[in-house]
Amino acid sequence: MTDLTSRIVRYGELRPCKTAFIDAHTPGSDQKENFTIIGGGVSESPDQHVHIGIPHGFNIGAAGQPPKCRNSLHCHRTAEVFFVLKGRWRFFWGRTGDAGEVTLEEGDIINIPTGIFRGFENIGTDYGMIMAILGGDDAGGGVIWAPQVIEDAADHGLVLGENGSLYDTKRGQSLPDGISPMPLLTDAELATFPEPTTAEVTPHYVARYWDLMSLADRTPAKVIGENGKLRDKPGFEVDFITRDSATPEMHSHSFPSVLMPMRGHWRVTWEGGETVLAPGDTMSVPENLPHAAVPSMTGEASLYHVVATGDPAGATHTF
Repeated sequence: MTDLTSRIVRYGELRPCKTAFIDAHTPGSDQKENFTIIGGGVSESPDQHVHIGIPHGFNIGAAGQPPKCRNSLHCHRTAEVFFVLKGRWRFFWGRTGDAGEVTLEEGDIINIPTGIFRGFENIGTDYGMIMAILGGDDAGGGVIWAPQVIEDAADHGLVLGENGSLYDTKRGQSLPDGISPMPLLTDAELATFPEPTTAEVTPHYVARYWDLMSLADRTPAKVIGENGKLRDKPGFEVDFITRDSATPEMHSHSFPSVLMPMRGHWRVTWEGGETVLAPGDTMSVPENLPHAAVPSMTGEASLYHVVATGDPAGATHTF
């Protein structure tokens, strides 16, 4: 019998961090909550709680934000994938955030290309939640911030050291001896970051929930992967499973996998154990462990399934 209790994180048990990143004091971004569910994540604060520290080949996190709250422009060296659990969200990108944008509704998913500055904001009327998948066990070594974000943060008491750690002058903190501030990107460096348009990004990096529901009417839909709707090899694959495509047959994977319900309740079974997952819950399944997941109640049911592939953790892109 395998006890998986420590590998299940319930939505109601998520522990937020409000000081995770450099824009934690910046007006308009100072109410966001960050969650690290699986892996070390990319938080710059020691206050960030990690629910499951087991390496998976990718990280799982989340961001919760009230209406009109935004996450500032930043960039990652590895893939960053989001699906909307609750609310209505605007994703925008470019060095100043005006190269392109797309609005995502609940269940929609976006695979943001590596190497572009991106941000997002809750444009709904209630508290919103987006779930995130970051490539690699170290999530690419952290976050690259647009220069104006670092400058704005300094005006509100937060300084990012070149060591990737935050120092809050409002708490009496200062940079340690021998640690310089994180240098700002130069104009020459900024010129190397792509500025794709909405028309270049949306068809290849965004999948709509109801399109996936149709695609997964008989077999799980491959959302992200070499042969997926969003063709990419970011170090993990994402499948979308519905009531009609779920199977009670036991199966296993050679890498750790993660189950993330979007709609409905799902009964997960494995040798000697079972549990029921609800939307917002996250479950890590060990490699080579036979398991199955099927809806446990009537009504709409959908689930995102993530599994590592062992490929390099950087997403590809062509504009």
